[in-house]
Amino acid sequence: MSQVAPGYNLRKLQACAAARLLEDKRSVFVGTGLPMVAAMLAQRTHAPGLLIVFEAGGIGPRPPVLPISVGDSRTFFRAVAASSMHDTMSAAQAGYLDYGFLGAAQLDMYGNINTTVIGDWRLPRARLPGSGGANDLGSFCHRTIIIMAQDRRRFARKLDFLTTPGYLDGPGARERAGLPAGSGPYRVITQLGIYGFHPESKRLQLLSLHPGVTVDQVRDNSDFEILIPDRMEVTEPPTSEELKLLAEIDPLGISVGK
Repeated sequence: MSQVAPGYNLRKLQACAAARLLEDKRSVFVGTGLPMVAAMLAQRTHAPGLLIVFEAGGIGPRPPVLPISVGDSRTFFRAVAASSMHDTMSAAQAGYLDYGFLGAAQLDMYGNINTTVIGDWRLPRARLPGSGGANDLGSFCHRTIIIMAQDRRRFARKLDFLTTPGYLDGPGARERAGLPAGSGPYRVITQLGIYGFHPESKRLQLLSLHPGVTVDQVRDNSDFEILIPDRMEVTEPPTSEELKLLAEIDPLGISVGK
C-alpha cells in the first residue's frame, strides 16, 4: 500500500484525481459514493458549468451536501429537470452524456468489467449486484471513468463474466459490435495509481503513480501485464482547498472518511 501523507487518505486522493478529469461545460452521469463526491468537487472548483446527471432523474443539480444515494431528494436540489431513469438512460443512448462513472469487481486489460458473478455464473462463488445502468453507460457514454480497488483478483487476466464492455478484445472491437465509434473506457483510478488505455492497442497503461507507490507494487497487484511508460508521472496530492471542500461536501465522511 502507498504511504499517505497527513491530511488526506486514499479515498480523498481518488476523489480529487477523478474530479480533475471532469471538464467544465460537460455532462457526467454519476453513481453513489465517490463519483458523486468527485462530480460535486469538480463543480465547486474548475468546472462550475459541469452538468451532473443522476440515475433516478435529477439533471443539473447542485447538491448542498453529499446525497445518500442517486434517489436522495438532494439529487434534485436546484436541478434544471426532475426527470426519470428512462430519460437519463435515453440521454446516454442518444449520445448526450460525455462522462460516466463505473465501479468494477473485475477489470481486464481492455477495460471490460464484471459486476455480475465471481466463479461460474451457473453456480457462482459470489453473486454481485449486476449491471444496473453500467452496461448502458459503458456502451454509450463518450468516456467512462472506473474507480475500483486493485489486486490480482480484481485486475483479472480473464473475467468470470462480462457485464460491461470496454474495448472487448482490442482495436475496432467496439465498433464491430455496433457501439459508437470513439467511445469507451478513458481512465481507471485505484488505490495505487491512474491508468489510461493505449491509443492503438487499447490495452491498460499506467499514467500516474500515487505518492509512495512503486511500479513493482502495480505489477504485483495485477494478473495481466500493464503497459508501463518510460516517463512516470506522480499523482498530485489534494490541495488544502480541495480538502476543505471535501469536508463541506461529505461532512460525515460517508464516502471519503474523516
